[in-house]
Amino acid sequence: ASCASQKRRRTKSAAPTHEPSVMTSWPAGWAQNVDGTEHVVDEAEQAKVAAVLESRKTPDGAAPAMASSDGASPGTTKWTATKIRDTFVGFFEHKHGHTHWPSSSVVPHEDPTLLFANAGMNQYKSIFLGTVDPSTAMAKLKRACNSQKCIRAGGKHNDLDDVGKDVYHHTFFEMLGNWSFGDYFKEEAIAMAWACLTEEFGLDASRLYATYFGGDPKEGLEPDEEAKALWLKYLPAERVLPGSKKDNFWEMGDTGPCGPCTEIHYDRIGGRNAAHLVNEDDPNVLEIWNNVFIQYNRDSSGLKVLPAKHVDTGMGFERLASILQNKMSNYDTDIFTPLFEEIRALVLSSSDAVALGPYEGRVGEADADLKDTAYRVVADHVRTLSFAIADGAVPDKLGRGYVLRRVLRRAVWFAQRFLHAPKGFVYRLVGKLCEVMGAAYPELVRARDTIETILKGEEADFNRTIDKGAKFFAKKVDELLPKGVKVFSGRDAFHLSGSLGFPLDLTEIMCEERGLTVDVAEYEAALAEEKAKNEAALKKRKAAKSSTADFTMGPEQTAALTSQNVPKTETGAKYSWHQRLAGCRVEAIYLGRGAGPKKDGFVESAPADTPQVGIVLDKTAFYAEMGGQTADSGALLASNAEEDAVMTVEDVQVYGGYVVHLGALAAPVTVGTTLACDVDYDRRSKIAPNHTMTHVLNFALREVLVGGASKHDDEAKCAQRGSFVDDERLRFDFAWDAPLSEAELRAVESICRRQIEEGLAVDARDTPLATALAIPSLRHMKGETYPDPVRVVAVGATVEGLTASAVADPGAYSIELCGGTHLRNTADAVGFVVLDESGIAKGVRRIVAATREKAAESLAAGTAMREYFAGLEALDASTEAAAAELDAGIKKARTMLTEAPLPAADKILGRDKIAALVAGPLKAAQKAAAAKKAQVAAGAFGDLAARADATGDAATAFVARVDFGADAKLWQKLHKTHLSKPQTRSNFFLVVSADAIDGKFVVFATSPDPKLLDAKAWAQAAVDGSGTAGKGGGKAASANFVVPSLEGIDAAIAAAKAHVAASGVALAEA
Repeated sequence: ASCASQKRRRTKSAAPTHEPSVMTSWPAGWAQNVDGTEHVVDEAEQAKVAAVLESRKTPDGAAPAMASSDGASPGTTKWTATKIRDTFVGFFEHKHGHTHWPSSSVVPHEDPTLLFANAGMNQYKSIFLGTVDPSTAMAKLKRACNSQKCIRAGGKHNDLDDVGKDVYHHTFFEMLGNWSFGDYFKEEAIAMAWACLTEEFGLDASRLYATYFGGDPKEGLEPDEEAKALWLKYLPAERVLPGSKKDNFWEMGDTGPCGPCTEIHYDRIGGRNAAHLVNEDDPNVLEIWNNVFIQYNRDSSGLKVLPAKHVDTGMGFERLASILQNKMSNYDTDIFTPLFEEIRALVLSSSDAVALGPYEGRVGEADADLKDTAYRVVADHVRTLSFAIADGAVPDKLGRGYVLRRVLRRAVWFAQRFLHAPKGFVYRLVGKLCEVMGAAYPELVRARDTIETILKGEEADFNRTIDKGAKFFAKKVDELLPKGVKVFSGRDAFHLSGSLGFPLDLTEIMCEERGLTVDVAEYEAALAEEKAKNEAALKKRKAAKSSTADFTMGPEQTAALTSQNVPKTETGAKYSWHQRLAGCRVEAIYLGRGAGPKKDGFVESAPADTPQVGIVLDKTAFYAEMGGQTADSGALLASNAEEDAVMTVEDVQVYGGYVVHLGALAAPVTVGTTLACDVDYDRRSKIAPNHTMTHVLNFALREVLVGGASKHDDEAKCAQRGSFVDDERLRFDFAWDAPLSEAELRAVESICRRQIEEGLAVDARDTPLATALAIPSLRHMKGETYPDPVRVVAVGATVEGLTASAVADPGAYSIELCGGTHLRNTADAVGFVVLDESGIAKGVRRIVAATREKAAESLAAGTAMREYFAGLEALDASTEAAAAELDAGIKKARTMLTEAPLPAADKILGRDKIAALVAGPLKAAQKAAAAKKAQVAAGAFGDLAARADATGDAATAFVARVDFGADAKLWQKLHKTHLSKPQTRSNFFLVVSADAIDGKFVVFATSPDPKLLDAKAWAQAAVDGSGTAGKGGGKAASANFVVPSLEGIDAAIAAAKAHVAASGVALAEA
């Protein structure tokens, strides 16, 4: 539901200032409308607010306790954060029959439309849409409650830039929520909310206000008169207020479930009519709870009524805590104060500590030094980062990873700049966060090591770029100030943001310190340009994919099937092998979204030669793509006895329990006819070993990297981050922060091959979900929704033995939850090899591996490579010819490493061997060859110098070939030693040197008198004469050129001599 602690309304001015822990009144006679315009507030009301706030002050700055109906007092120790969370869940679970359904991962692994879980309802989206897998426990939910972890940073709901500037915005927050899935609706939801607030938490009913949806003629939506009438049972009419579509019609995003909502607001002051301050961004009249009545789904074509009505509520945990603990700010509660204390303690304990006062809760002009702003930023951001990393996200260059990187850099900058924190600071707060929130969210504690490691590395990376950003900023400012320019370029701010990691608000702060402002309009224009560019590229990619109809199914399609009583597809036969499944009734024919007489995509029949069609059967033997396994392929036959296909099945997908077979029709088909499923089992027999060995690989990685599945407390270390298997290879992503060494890769491969050689039985059994989750050392994907019962796959042990605790050491086996198709024995995988190991994001590695024929091919290539290197290592490179052979062999080996299907371990071995050969025998041979060439060349240059000496003072030009390679330094040494003596300084020299190894030659030329003979022109003439374009240059006195061929070397020498003849300078005889 709409986050009561996070509703965002921008105003022109900063939030009002307040004294430590106690909000003051607005400036006399002034307040703000929601649009930022000013309006006058009645002086009597001003005086009342000030008096109430003043009366609340106590010697320690806290407010006095308010009486509650159960005798407990808000502000007393009863209402700790833990107590508030437990009380809310207990109220709905024990008094109103709700299931306590734990918070989902804050990283929505199964929902690509979201960067982060930003509302409590996210994990229930499939229920609202009617696409939930009917075999899962979630599909059986009628009522649920929890405290959901949420992040609003990036995407449509983004509070990142506001955090720190006021005392109520957060990027990470908790959402207390209760849900009804087709069970109760408005009357019960409103009654429960009222009882929870006024009876369970003891809030003063006279301080509560309710809003309801006032309608929207443009959308054709009527006012929610039902909600209004229900609220009038509890509140007087003046405290039941209509709201706009913006405030009282909730939508999760641009598409998805939505509906009218009713908000509950609380007046911190009391004893007045504050109706005119509801939804006006007044810090003392705040929204605390929102009840959304989900009736619609919004897609690209507009609003559509959902097949069932649901209730989705959300109450801001942090705001409720501030009320119950009698604090005027979320940040003054026990949710944040331990973090503030830890921040100060860490800063004061650093070696170069400066005086840092405690958090005082100041904002706006009162917080001129931004100290308290920085406290809020750092405390909030470390929560966001820690929960996101614990749930599988990592800072990166794109998507949610980029958002996290930006969050971290903002925290680092504020910590160092305004709290004077040392470098490498933010990650040290994780321990205190685990103390504060670890009991409610134990995944934080389990992932602590991983969180700290990733944050420490990211902080170090940013500290290296801070200097670059600061230099760029300083350079631009130094260009502006002398000109009297007071506006910093928006495009430069965009460069700082996009390329150097400085968010806009940091640039604005730096500018303010130098008396500048940022051209935000220009920044936003540059941002819009970049966004438009990206959207155009995305649109182009989508257009390339959408040459045919959209065959995905949404709530409209699944609701249409349900309304026609189409049964969900029976899929038990997908685990059968090598047999056709006959008698499969065609329940629906799908031509894609928007097709058909009802525009829902469905038709009664389709003719032969239809290029693409989806067929829904009452039962199937085909495996639909899911769980990281590609779909089966094959054919649908007219009957079990016939071979001619009615349809070639190219893809199989499942939506809300309906399995859709996609492909081209070869014969007409009609709803009600029966077909036979003919799966391509040859192809599946290549998929199955890849899937089974993915499980074994998962097990092996844990054994090698962290000492086994049951030997490490940090579930985030080496945890699976994704996988995909098809008939070619398997891909496995896992949490790890360093490349695997050759030894680690070989150890992983050894475990996998040993399990193949041992011929271990693979047991797969449907098991009650609770029983399965109780199996020690069980592995499963974080964030994945599993059916109940769930399929348990064990390699080397029986599922029955594991569930009965009859297996002595479960950690010695691969045990996973998986609905894929597997081998029955590991021996059928034949072989296993890791083809590639690489990093795909910060802290995430990817392994690509193969089995059977692909593995054998790779292993053969590895054997051939090792034999090849053995030959290279045996070469005696003491001769020039042998050195050249070794050099050529190394070049060939480099090509082999990039092109041959080598095992990843052999690639590492090959690179190491090349490095050893280059640094050892090749370098020695090259050094010996160079010494020999230098010796020969020195003799040749000595002879040339002697000839030049014999000419006396007469200016004479010498053209000679002396082969010493393309070593310019050697040329300089030889020239200085032999050709720069007083007796030779009046002579002109052009020397051509061949480099036989690289197949090129070099022309070196010097001239004591360029007026007579220009060295550069002379060398250029030689190059031109060769017939091959060369590269080089120089000056009239000295020049050199390289020609990438040896074919024209004699012609170059002849051309050089001809150029001398044309100059009039005497040419020495050869």
